Amino acid sequence: MSTESVSRLQQILSQGEFAVTAECGPPRGAGAEIVRKKGELLNGYVDAVNVTDNQTAIVRMSSIAGCAHLLNIGLEPVLQMVTRDRNRIALQSDIMGAYSLGIRNILCLSGDHQTFGSHPDALNVFDIDSMHLLRTVKTMREEGKDMSGYELQDPPRMFIGAAANPFADPFDYRVIRLAKKIDAGANFIQTQCVYNMDRFREWMKMAREEGLTERAYILAGVTPMKSAGMAKYMAKRVAGMDVPEFMIERMEQVPKEKAAAEGIKICLETIAELREIEGVHGVHVMAIEWEEAVGEIVEAAGLMPRP
Repeated sequence: MSTESVSRLQQILSQGEFAVTAECGPPRGAGAEIVRKKGELLNGYVDAVNVTDNQTAIVRMSSIAGCAHLLNIGLEPVLQMVTRDRNRIALQSDIMGAYSLGIRNILCLSGDHQTFGSHPDALNVFDIDSMHLLRTVKTMREEGKDMSGYELQDPPRMFIGAAANPFADPFDYRVIRLAKKIDAGANFIQTQCVYNMDRFREWMKMAREEGLTERAYILAGVTPMKSAGMAKYMAKRVAGMDVPEFMIERMEQVPKEKAAAEGIKICLETIAELREIEGVHGVHVMAIEWEEAVGEIVEAAGLMPRP
C-alpha cells in the first residue's frame, strides 16, 4: 500500500501512539462556514474528525461534503456512512467519490431509524447492513472489486472503522458482535460513550481474551456532560447508554453554573482510567455542539502535543 493511501490516523495507531478523534456534526443547511468554524476549534488537538451522516435521522449537510470542508482546512476526516439511506449502488459510488476527494477513513454504520428523526414517514433502504458494508469496503480495498465482482480502476483503499456498544444487552453477545465486525473488515473500533467503567473493563477483558485487541484498534468513546439534566436524559432516553446513578447524583450535587466544569472533570477522570486499560488504543471525544471543550479536555488529559 502506498504512503499516499495510508491515513494519518492509521499511521498514528500503527506506531503505537494513543490516538484522539472527535466529531463534527454538519449543519441543517448548506453553510460551509459552520463546518469550518467547528473544524478550527478541533484543529491541532485531534488526529482525525468524524463527520456524522444525518445523525439521529435528521436531514443535514452530507458527510462527504463536511469531510471535504475539513480537508480544506487541514484536518483529517473520518467519513461516517449509514446504510439507512442508500442502496449498495449508491454506497459504493459514494465510497469511491469520497476517496477521490482525499478522504481516507470510513466508519460503517447502520444508522438511527428514520422514525426517530425529522422525517418519520420516509422510506428506509437498509439494502445491506453495517456488517455487509464493512466487508464491501474491505473487498474494494483488498481485492479491487465491487460487490458484483467488477474490477475497479484505482480502487478506494480506506482505513475501515466500525462502532461498538459494550453496554447493550445481552452483554455476552457484545464481544461476539465485535469479533464479527473485525472479521468483516474493521481495522478500528469507536465505542459508545463510557460512563460505566466496570462494565467497560469487563468488555475489554473479554475482547483481550478473544485476541480482538490485537486485530483492531479500540478507541473508547467519551462525552463530557454539560448538566445533570443531560446525564438523566442519556441514562433514561438514549438507547444503549449506561450512566450509573452515582454519576447522575454527582452532577446534581454541583451548582448549575459549575455543572459543565464538573462534566469535564468526570471526562478527564474517565480518560485517565481508560489509558490504563490494556488494549485501549485511543479515545473518541464526542462533544457535538460543544467543540470548544475538546481542546481543553485534550490538553488537561495530557494528550498534547499530538504526534
